[in-house]
Amino acid sequence: MTSLFALALLQDTSTTTTTGVSPLGAAMGAGMMICWLVLVLLIVIGMWKVFVKAGKPGWAAIIPIYNMIVLLEIAGKPLWWFILLLIPFVNLIVAIIVLVALARNFGKGVGFALGLLILPFIFYPILGFGDARYQPVAA
Repeated sequence: MTSLFALALLQDTSTTTTTGVSPLGAAMGAGMMICWLVLVLLIVIGMWKVFVKAGKPGWAAIIPIYNMIVLLEIAGKPLWWFILLLIPFVNLIVAIIVLVALARNFGKGVGFALGLLILPFIFYPILGFGDARYQPVAA
């Protein structure tokens, strides 16, 4: 009995340990990352075209803070509203107002603005590549 106990203590378990990463999990993670990158790319390309249509530089769509400033200019809102975009919960209301103004400046309605808010990877390319023209509306 003692020899069985000694064998159990001497047993090497290092060959049975794993890294904790399953091949299926890794493949799913890689697939999700690719999907996320495609969605982000659609938003950036759509915003790029929207900026160009509005007479702004397209590259501004890829600069994180500057793109919000340019978006405020296109929407016809004051630049100090950028500070409001930094305040939690207030930023949601301000974003909706800015997107409604953006949609109106391209001849679209409130429903389209909500689409820009909820599904930007669909609605920014529609706005950028569609036949909408930028015509600023005086507030």
